[in-house]
Amino acid sequence: QLQASGGGLVQAGGSLRLSCAASGSDFSPNVMAWYRQAPGKRREVVATITRSGNTVYADSVKGRSTISRDTAKKTVSLQMNSLKPEDTAVYYCNANLMGSIYWGRGTLVTVSS
Repeated sequence: QLQASGGGLVQAGGSLRLSCAASGSDFSPNVMAWYRQAPGKRREVVATITRSGNTVYADSVKGRSTISRDTAKKTVSLQMNSLKPEDTAVYYCNANLMGSIYWGRGTLVTVSS
């Protein structure tokens, strides 16, 4: 029910915008989020956004990333700027619908130095 897109290869200092579209007429999650998992590391939260628009960011991306959500279109996006090699990871879209957790297939972001 979640389809992520927008990953790719970018040079350090560049920008990428990830998008995630949810399907299902009654799919209106309380919270949507982006997670990432770098090679050999645990999956970690990058940013979250509630239905009302409240956002929380990981310290590692704060000030460089913006999460946004279009509730009507059931999409969530992550704009990432000033990318660093350490941002290289598979990024996953996540949705929390009344306690049920949904994951999208990951999209790979590679930042070259």
